[in-house]
Amino acid sequence: MAPAVLIAAELRDLLEPGPIPGATMTWLPAEGATPAGGFAAIVPLLSRRIGPAELAGLPRLRIVANCAVGLDNVDLAACAARGVVVTNTPDVLTDATADLTLALVLAAARRLKEGADLIDRGAWTGWDPRLLLGLELSGATLGIVGAGRIGRAVGLRARAFGMRLCYAARAPKPTFELETGALFLPLDALLARSDIVTLHVPSAPETRCLVDARALARMKPGAILINTARGDVVDEAALVDALTSGHLAAVGLDVFADEPQVPEALVRHPRAIVLPHLGSATVRTRRAMAHLAVRNVCALLSGEPLLTPVVAP
Repeated sequence: MAPAVLIAAELRDLLEPGPIPGATMTWLPAEGATPAGGFAAIVPLLSRRIGPAELAGLPRLRIVANCAVGLDNVDLAACAARGVVVTNTPDVLTDATADLTLALVLAAARRLKEGADLIDRGAWTGWDPRLLLGLELSGATLGIVGAGRIGRAVGLRARAFGMRLCYAARAPKPTFELETGALFLPLDALLARSDIVTLHVPSAPETRCLVDARALARMKPGAILINTARGDVVDEAALVDALTSGHLAAVGLDVFADEPQVPEALVRHPRAIVLPHLGSATVRTRRAMAHLAVRNVCALLSGEPLLTPVVAP
C-alpha cells in the first residue's frame, strides 16, 4: 500500500507535481485541525501545532518534516516518545533572512517609515537639513545576539557597511571573529555597547523574554532593536514602553509573540517598523525550504539517511 502523506497546501505551488513518488498525498489547508488517520508523514508549516493531541490521531506517523528552521510548533519530546522523527529546513534560508535583517537595520536607522509617512500625508514641505536625522551605519556598533548561521551572515553584511561588531553566544566563534573583527561579549556588556542590537536566537525556555524590561534598560539611550528570530524572545509590553519613553530610537520587527496578532501600539508607532514574518520570503528560498522538507520525507520512506534530522531534547 502506498504511504499516505499530509502536506501543507500552501506549499503546492512551490513544488513540482507528485513531489513524493509512490505516496498518496493529501494537501492540508491552513484552516482547521490536523486530520486523524494512517498517515506516515506530515509536512507542516510553523503555524500548525504538532503535539500530543495531533500525534494521538496519527498512530502510523513516522516523520514530521517541518517546513521551517524553527520548531516552536513541534513537541519534540512527544514525537520522540512515539518514535516519530523530526526534521527542519536549516541553511537554505540563511541569506534571505540575513538580507531582511539588514533591510530592517537600514529602515530603522534612517527613519524610512517616518519619511514615507511624511510623503503619504502630503506633509513634506521641502528639503531641510534638520529633517529626520538618523544613525549612520559606518562606525556604529552592531550587537548580534546569537551567532549561528543567520547571525554570522548578518555580521558579514554589516561589515560591508563599515559597522563594528560584537556578539553574544554560548561559545566564542573564532572564525567569525577573524572574518569580521567581532568581539565576543556577555549579553549585558553587548547591550550597553551596541548602537543596534539584532536578535538571532531560537525560541526556547531559556530565551523566552530574553529581552525584557531589564535588558532594554541596559541598552544605550537612542539604540535600535531588530528582531527577525522569534517573537517570544522579546517582552513586547516592555518593548512598547521603551519605545514610547524614547529610550529606544526605533525597532524593526519581523516576528511577534502571538502571530499573526501584532500589538496595536507597535503597528501605530512611527518609529516601529513591523513586517509579517517575511524573513525567508524570496521565491528561491521558499522553494528550497519546501523541497528540503519533502526530500526528508522521501529519504525516510526509502530507508535513506535523513538530510536534516532534529535531535529531541
